Amino acid sequence: MTTTAPPRARVAYILKMFPRFSETFILSEILELERGGVDVRIFSLKHPNDGRTHADVLQVKALVTYIPVTQLADARTLLRPHWEVFRWNPKHYLRIAARVIKRRRWGAVKRFLQAGYIAPQLRREGITHVHAHFASSATSVAHYLHHLGGITYSFTAHAKDIYIDTVSDDVLIRKMELAAFVVTVSDYNEAHLATLAPEIPIERIYNGLDLTQFAPNGTHPDKVPLILAVGRLIEKKGFDDLIRACARLRDRDIDFRCDIVGSGSDEAALKALIDELDLQDIARLTGPMPREELIKLYPRASVFVAPCVIGADGNRDGLPTVLIEAMALGVPVVSTPVTGIPEIVRHGETGRLVAPNNPVELSHAIACVLEEPVRAREMAEAGRALVEERFDLRRNVAQLRNLFEKVS
Repeated sequence: MTTTAPPRARVAYILKMFPRFSETFILSEILELERGGVDVRIFSLKHPNDGRTHADVLQVKALVTYIPVTQLADARTLLRPHWEVFRWNPKHYLRIAARVIKRRRWGAVKRFLQAGYIAPQLRREGITHVHAHFASSATSVAHYLHHLGGITYSFTAHAKDIYIDTVSDDVLIRKMELAAFVVTVSDYNEAHLATLAPEIPIERIYNGLDLTQFAPNGTHPDKVPLILAVGRLIEKKGFDDLIRACARLRDRDIDFRCDIVGSGSDEAALKALIDELDLQDIARLTGPMPREELIKLYPRASVFVAPCVIGADGNRDGLPTVLIEAMALGVPVVSTPVTGIPEIVRHGETGRLVAPNNPVELSHAIACVLEEPVRAREMAEAGRALVEERFDLRRNVAQLRNLFEKVS
């Protein structure tokens, strides 16, 4: 007779949207937790909105519950579970509800309603700990779950959720103070959070990659050198600087083409810039691409470029997963010293760094990679070694799993 071993831990993930095409790091984390024996339950605040997905999503075992949108049509669906929560402790419930209403912020009311919808399900399923990704809406729901039902929570802070101008440091600190633990994805972020709440320990756990999936099998660059960039088409990615750098490379008679993979709100502006600089035959926006196709594309690139910048609203990248992916597959990289990027791109050792918002420097760095292939290969090999040392998914998720085992 065989018996099934009990899970090493049970945890519910609170996510703004699952699956989300651009958040492969969350998908990888959940899959690795499940492989490690953790029983994961997912609550998504939104339905996926574009129909795109990665093949790995099909491997997720966790049950996913989508929270009703907080519109009048869903009011009864949302409020029915609140009656159950109210009966647990009426005075406590009313005290929390009054505090939420006093804030006079629809966002707070919305997260409170969503938390009340989730709380009875957690109690029925015997789940006592939740983890949220991003310190914004998902963590707000986790925070209210703690107040309503005594659930412990933790969260991973990334980038926009702690840097954008609209973030309230006071609210963020309150979330940190009540969390069982706080995780972030870079030393840079850890230092930032420590300035807000120096007495709260922060766990730095890098987003990892499955290094068997991202195993270099030799790069096979296209005959015409390919400059590759991947990411959402938004300001903080700095793709306008890359397009301007391409114009300078073209003017130097350097042979190349440039593919920018992704979609986003700046797509029309970037297309217009390509037309303005007469780069239609050289640079193109390919649209988004699933991870399994990207893995085939990376080795065809002569250089991968992540020209990240700090947006006008303070938004910035944490540590771009696509940069780690390219380095894992042995592609030479050029990037900028924004937030945690220097923790993986060490200038002159594992890649090249240039000042953000500087197409001139960027074009020079790209040209150096294209014109010095031996040196570029040396840096790429050092980059792969650093990925193996610091960004191994199994090792990094094991750190998170150990934290869950202590609190759940």
